[in-house]
Order: sequence, then structure tokens, then C-alpha cells
Amino acid sequence: MSGASGGGRGRARALVTGIGVVAPNGLGTQAWWSAVLEGRSGIAAITRFDASSYPVRIAGEIRGFVDEDHIPSRLLPSTDRATRLSLVAAKEALEDSGADPAALPGHRAGVITASSAGGTEFGQRGLEALWGKGARYVSAYQSFAWFHAAGTAEISIRHTLRGPASAMVSEQAGGIDTLARARREIRKGVGLMVTGGVDSALCPWGWAAHLADGRLSTDPDPARAYRPFDAKARGHVVGEGGALLVLEDAAAATARGAGGYAVVAGCAATFDGEPGQERLKEAAGLALADARVRPDQVDVVFADGAGQRAADRAEAQALAALFGPRAVPVTAPKSMTGRLGAGGSALDLAAAALALRDKAVPPTTGTRRLAADCPLDLVTGAARELPGLRTVLVLARGRGGFNSAAVLRAAGA
Repeated sequence: MSGASGGGRGRARALVTGIGVVAPNGLGTQAWWSAVLEGRSGIAAITRFDASSYPVRIAGEIRGFVDEDHIPSRLLPSTDRATRLSLVAAKEALEDSGADPAALPGHRAGVITASSAGGTEFGQRGLEALWGKGARYVSAYQSFAWFHAAGTAEISIRHTLRGPASAMVSEQAGGIDTLARARREIRKGVGLMVTGGVDSALCPWGWAAHLADGRLSTDPDPARAYRPFDAKARGHVVGEGGALLVLEDAAAATARGAGGYAVVAGCAATFDGEPGQERLKEAAGLALADARVRPDQVDVVFADGAGQRAADRAEAQALAALFGPRAVPVTAPKSMTGRLGAGGSALDLAAAALALRDKAVPPTTGTRRLAADCPLDLVTGAARELPGLRTVLVLARGRGGFNSAAVLRAAGA
């Protein structure tokens, strides 16, 4: 399985006009982006449940989020944390865009979001109901789980998005995959799409699944636990949150006076298939071809940054083969939030769009000593100013063999 996601040459350009962020190191786009540029991490001890008996007790947790401050009380019984966070991100993204979806004719505004936790908190509630009140409560919670996990239905209803609506599941790659699909809808004539991903699985049931996967770092130090491409990388940290973006037809957005952050120039996805078959480089190459961009035109790469030696080595060598050793700046700001499941690559897309706006690349904060077999120009320590920044490649890998890549270009490029 592989392919670029162009959807046809010469069609409408998809412009990012709005960004909404909920992240461990900042609730709201401006708070998060300031933290990222300053290298401030949101990884700390878990407070959402008692993690004292678990071998891993740290995560990228969103603190200070009071449901009642953001969500109507009538929605609280039928939503979980991921959905509530999604609603907040969607509201900010739409307000940031300045667009009025209800004013678009017919079914020309829609929403496509990503999910990977699959309603974990609903499942947790179901188990609690089973233990405490009987099995009759479980099926109701489970039926909500997948339908509401990505927040698609709630976002659509709350913001009068009558057009295409769906959810995609490809774990960490999901944010890019939804972007590609949303761009196809824009090219088919839909005027506005809300897209991206927000995820959360910080509950005992979700935590048990993360631990069983065997990829979590057991280092108790939040500053050292997750260090992509480091010689002593031993796994990743889990986080919650993500980002939602508003995509619009660039010509229509410009006509109403919207400047926009970035144009979605290229998207592609591959699937590893056989064990040991790495196809991330192919996904990156297909995305560049879709964007009609040469490797030497890429100014920075937002890497997947698994935080595991073998996976980091494979990604670094793929980048070296595509661009040349240390030929392009690389960053993994998820070291400040942890890996966010379906929200991870969506948050990287938001960071890439803002990097294009501000001509600055956020650092990778966890990495102390770059591994010798990772020949990268990794941005560490502090943000790097790049006055000529115009083209960004964003990469993501999801558990199960998913690889996705997106090329964003400055809005005026």
C-alpha cells in the first residue's frame, strides 16, 4: 500500500487558515507555541489517576483543563476527555480562521479527524460500571467509543459542518492522513474542512495497553525519559492532546481577506507490510514528488522521532539517503509533549505551519548526545532562526506499519 494523495493537478490549493491546539505544555496555540520555542516541556508526574503502582509514572498530561469551563454540561455525560479537548481545539481553529462555516452554501464545510485510542476512557467507564453496577451499562459505553473517539460528530454538530465527515485510524500517522483526505475534499470543491487529531488515553485501562506495548521509557526523569535520536534512547513518553486545523480553498480564503499560515503542497502514505520492511523514505519521496519539490528545496524536517534506537536509526538513515548526511535541519518537538497518538502528527503540522510563519524551528529538548548512527543536523538546545524558511517536510509513523508524510509551503511561496 502506497501512494501520493494529490487528487489531481491544477485543482484548488488547500490553505491552512486556522489552528487550534491543546497540548501538555500549553492550552491554546499561542501558549503552546511560546513554550515550544522556549523549550519548555509538559512532561511530568501523572495526576489524572494513581500511577504509583505502575513502572512508568510520567506522561505529557494537560493540566488545568476544567471540563465545565469549556464544555456545556449537557455534553459531559456523553463525551470523554479526548472529545472534550477536540471541541476546544476546533473552536479555537475556527475562530482563528475567521471563517463562518454556516455561511457556506449547501454541504461545503466538513470535518475529518483522527483517532487511535478508540474511546479508551469510555471503555474505562464501562469496566467501572461492570464492576460496580452490572453489565447492562457496559454496552452503552462501548457503543459510544469509536463513534465519538475522534470528536467528529460533536464538532460537526456544534459548528454546523454539513459536509464530509469521517474519522481515520492510523495511530501517530493519523494527523497527516486526515490532512491528505481533507485536501482531497477541498480539491473536489468543498470550501472548508476541519482536520487533524486530538487523543488521550491517560486512564488505568489505557495505561495498561501502553505498558503492554513495551515501548515506554522507564526513566523516571521527565527531562531525560524521551530523547529522540539520542545514543541512550530507551523508549518514548506518552502524552495527550493534539491540534486541529482549518483548511480552505486558497483563492476563496484570499478573497475574504484571510492570509493563512501554509499551503498543503504534498501528502503521501505507505505501509511497511513485511517485518523489517521500512518504507518511510518512500512516503517522504512520494510527498515531495506530489508537491513538486526537490530534496534540496526542503528547509527543515519535523521527524517522527520514535525514541527507540532501531526506529531512530532507520528514520535517520532514511533522511540521510534522501537529503544527504546532516544536509537539512531536523527537529522533534514532541520531546516536550510525549507521543500523542492521533494528535502527534497533527501537532507537528501545527508547529510546521507556525515555523513557516515565524521563520523559526523549535528544538528537540530531550536529546543530549546524538547517536553516531543518526547522521542528522538535529536542532537542540534552543530554537533556530531560519530567515529563508519556505518548505517543511513532516513525517509520522503509526504502530502497525503506517508511514505518512506531508509537505507544507509558506503561504506566499
